[in-house]
Amino acid sequence: MDIALWIGQGLLAAVYLAAGGLKVVRSREHLIATGSLDWMKDSSDAGVKVVGLVELLGALGVVLPWLTGIAPILTPVAAAGLAVVQLFALRVHVLRAERTPLPVNVFLLLLAVFVAVGRFAG
Repeated sequence: MDIALWIGQGLLAAVYLAAGGLKVVRSREHLIATGSLDWMKDSSDAGVKVVGLVELLGALGVVLPWLTGIAPILTPVAAAGLAVVQLFALRVHVLRAERTPLPVNVFLLLLAVFVAVGRFAG
C-alpha cells in the first residue's frame, strides 16, 4: 500500500508542479493563447497566480513532509487541499460547459482523496 501511496504522491506532485509552475511563471494572456485554458478569460491575473501558487504549495506539501519526516501530518492535509482544488476546478468547468478537462479533474480528485485517506490512516 505504501508503494501505491508514493506513486500517487509522485503523480500529484508532478502534475501540480507543472500546472502551478506554468500559472506562476507565464502570463495569463500567454496561457489563454494556448487554447486549452479558456477559464482564465474570466479570471484576473492575480487570481491565476494564486491558483498556481496553491498548486505549487500543494505539490511540495504532498511529498516533502512525509519524505523528510518533518510534520508528516501536512502530507495528507496537502492532499486534501488538492482535492478541494479539484472540486473547485470541476465546478468551474461544469459551469462553463467545458467537458474536455472533466476526466482529468475527476482522476486528480480521486488520486488526491486516495493519498489523503491513505496517509491519514498510516
